[in-house]
Amino acid sequence: MISKAVITAAGLGTRMRSMTLIMPKALLPLIRRNETPMLVPIIDLIIARLQEVGVTKFIIIIGRNGRPLIDYLMDKVFTDSLRVQISFTFQEKPLGFGDAVLKAEDFVSSEPFFVHADDGILTDGYSEGVKLYDELRPDALLFLRRVSNPSRYGIAIVRDEGSYNGYRLVRVLNVEEKPSNPKSNIAITAAYIFNRKIFDSLRLINTNRELELTYGIEGIINSGGEVYGLLLNDNSWLSVGDPESYFETINKTFNSNERTNIY
Repeated sequence: MISKAVITAAGLGTRMRSMTLIMPKALLPLIRRNETPMLVPIIDLIIARLQEVGVTKFIIIIGRNGRPLIDYLMDKVFTDSLRVQISFTFQEKPLGFGDAVLKAEDFVSSEPFFVHADDGILTDGYSEGVKLYDELRPDALLFLRRVSNPSRYGIAIVRDEGSYNGYRLVRVLNVEEKPSNPKSNIAITAAYIFNRKIFDSLRLINTNRELELTYGIEGIINSGGEVYGLLLNDNSWLSVGDPESYFETINKTFNSNERTNIY
């Protein structure tokens, strides 16, 4: 069972700047279908999906524009409409995804944990990922999908290990962050399960650029650690990270006839 999750919400949201000047990306709404469509901030959907697989304690990494997110979530906690434990910590400067994750080390302690970005959500795979992690106990489990433009993403070079509950199970042999000449079209989604080895790996990295989480995953692999991946459907990641993706996600959630925690 994985009871803790780190949600990174400290980015400046430069690709959605006209909206993120007003609100954090985590508060951008998606459409959830019940009897009628409802607009719901993506942070609610992320927390709900992680709650379903056993997460009860969350830490949100926020940046300089994080106050509206604190106010929104704490109001839900105090009115008992969000029955989880939530704490917050700051990333004072936008020094990268990996740097944001390092801020949660004390919260995580020695337990396995989710890392999840605030600008996207999986349509499936969370429960299978938890089951797989509990069975294999790797140092990291990545949620993967095939993309047509791999240079935009962190990508994984993998070896097929068979099937798992309807998905492909792969061993991750290497990872690269937004490569100009990608060796693979398998992208890493911004949802992960780690043990604390990711913190040790990130601390060893000396870079004058932003500290990407991909560098820490690469360090785990290079030190002999085990990293596995669950290869999901190509359209399994719904993003609000840029205008084109957000428009596609809104259309998809609005037009879907399915009643799920996403739609």
